[in-house]
Amino acid sequence: VQLQASGGGLVQPGGSLRLSCAASGFTLDGYTVGWFRQAPGKEREWVSCINLFGDTTWYVDPVKGRFTISRDNAKGTVYLRVNSLKPEDTAVYYCAAHRAYNSRTNYCLGGMNYWGKGTLVTVSS
Repeated sequence: VQLQASGGGLVQPGGSLRLSCAASGFTLDGYTVGWFRQAPGKEREWVSCINLFGDTTWYVDPVKGRFTISRDNAKGTVYLRVNSLKPEDTAVYYCAAHRAYNSRTNYCLGGMNYWGKGTLVTVSS
């Protein structure tokens, strides 16, 4: 049972990337999925979260309007489109999942059930 994030890389300020999160050993159906990041020397923070149906999303203020989370339940994948990247977005990005008992709760604010290995996003000119 694991999650795997991918899609990171080196990008110039103002650039874009699409991160993907896929599960193996279980299906993401019925799970709220979130993206978190940890910058060098800083604590991990949650960035965005999407409910089990994909019709409700949450974002932290610094990324609102620049990041978009989405999911394709048929493919069992959750995406994070990151636009207008800034150097301060540089971090290892992780995806995580929490069993969802309703579609209204932002489970990303508490502990998550499963974590994946991260993917590094570096924003630099």
